[in-house]
Amino acid sequence: MILLENAFAYIPLFAVTALSIVLLILFSYIKKKRTARISFIAYIVTILMGAGSFISAIQIYCAEDQTQAFGIFAFAMALSVFFVIPYAIVLCTFEPKEIRKLVPHSKNVEDASTANAQIAETKSLQATEEDSRALQISYDFSAKATECFSDKNGLSLLLDYVNKTIRDEVQADGGAILLVDDFEDVITVKSFDGDFPPPYKLPSDMPHKPIRIATNFKFASFPLRENIFGEIATAGKAELITKPEDDARIYQNGPEDFLKCGSYIIVPMKVNDAVIGVIALARTHEKPKFTEENLKTAELISDFATTSIKTVMSVNEIMEHNNLVKEAQIATSIQDMLHPSKLPVLPGIQLGTIWNPEEGVCGDYYDVIVSRKDRISFVMSDVAGKGINSVIVMSMLRAMIRLVVNTKKTAGTILEWVNHGIAAESFSTDHFASCALINYDPTKKVAEIATGGTTPVYYYSAEKNTIERISSTSEPIGVDKESHYQDVLQDVKTGDILITYTDGLVEALNEQGQQYPKESLLKIVSLNASKSGKDIANLVKADIKKYIGNSSQHDDQSLLLIKF
Repeated sequence: MILLENAFAYIPLFAVTALSIVLLILFSYIKKKRTARISFIAYIVTILMGAGSFISAIQIYCAEDQTQAFGIFAFAMALSVFFVIPYAIVLCTFEPKEIRKLVPHSKNVEDASTANAQIAETKSLQATEEDSRALQISYDFSAKATECFSDKNGLSLLLDYVNKTIRDEVQADGGAILLVDDFEDVITVKSFDGDFPPPYKLPSDMPHKPIRIATNFKFASFPLRENIFGEIATAGKAELITKPEDDARIYQNGPEDFLKCGSYIIVPMKVNDAVIGVIALARTHEKPKFTEENLKTAELISDFATTSIKTVMSVNEIMEHNNLVKEAQIATSIQDMLHPSKLPVLPGIQLGTIWNPEEGVCGDYYDVIVSRKDRISFVMSDVAGKGINSVIVMSMLRAMIRLVVNTKKTAGTILEWVNHGIAAESFSTDHFASCALINYDPTKKVAEIATGGTTPVYYYSAEKNTIERISSTSEPIGVDKESHYQDVLQDVKTGDILITYTDGLVEALNEQGQQYPKESLLKIVSLNASKSGKDIANLVKADIKKYIGNSSQHDDQSLLLIKF
């Protein structure tokens, strides 16, 4: 009251107001620099003190009612205390975080910068180690692939190595690599190891024994649908499966513990967006589930592995192709040697031939054998298959026929002997032959004919101007040792013609994919029967060439025409 009754009492009040303003400025600077936390209570109390002091000072300075000025000042102070007391209670109730040491803001910035640099350096070191490991794995795969080039089982060795590497990196209990077979639309297990609870339905009659289950999986093939392997290969997207019980694509075989599904990682192996297979990894149900980090690791290693695997597959394909080409060249050379370089001159007989072998096929051969005065043998044969095995069958067929036609056995019996010898050989199970054997007796002017397989024999009668097939279809040579072959006897007269050919002749395709009709061949023979055998064969050859146009040849083409 003494102070307020003084005429200059407003001076300390203005000073309090000024100090309050300075305090507010400091609070604002502290908040901006973030050097400490300022409670909003401090702002309110400072504002109340400054406003109360300022209003009271104005009241006194203007010589107004000093009692009212005091009341305003007292109200402002009381209101400030009202805000401070709850704040003090809160501070007494809750323990604030201990501040051990106050440091300048610049020091905090420096320490933060140092800490961030250390964190960045640590991450960089970790990334460098991961990159180094990834590069080492890639190098190892490439080195292993190089080793596998010269090994006939190289691809299997590489797949096993890749399987083991990925299993170790993601700590999987079991792993499998399956490759896609585009020709059969299946995906087949090519490498398998470890404990891999099968996610597919087991055969109902299979015993639930670990070794039987593992063996079944090791040699399993799956369609590219309705199973987890095929569907992921088709979709081309890696999957992490931690809840197999909720996945409709996974079958729970149970109840044995080793059959209970755990977690799986299945990663497609892609080359230029084409999936060549999948890498499948498994953990048993009692082990921790695979993580997203495991999935990323498997995907990274899979990318490296796919490149190496595809390289080995490509090299194998090239080597296999080169071997086939080399084998075909050898077979073609032998076939050419077996072909008669010059046909014999036969009194009363004109021969017309077409022999147009296709490189790498090696199927056809014909022969003319003068064995006795009463027997001239004509042979037309088409061996199924390609390569060395086919030319071996051809050589055996030729040698056996040449050996036994000198006997008095009939054509049918000769084919039975030849068939028995070839069918007994294991290599001939998928290499058999169609064959027509014509034994002509010039003393009686009778042709004795027997055929094995589909090679036909047609007879043109000059007297009737008709053509008919006189051979029947039977078992090919080399299929069944017990096969029997019938003899057909045909009297021949001057102007008559016997015609035999291989199926490559009438299966020649034109540009529209249509086969050359046998009716066209027989029509040319019938219309030109008065010409020589050689001329008739040349007309047939020209007609076939005109028919097929620019189409490529796919099989040997052979014709033997015998005009009496």
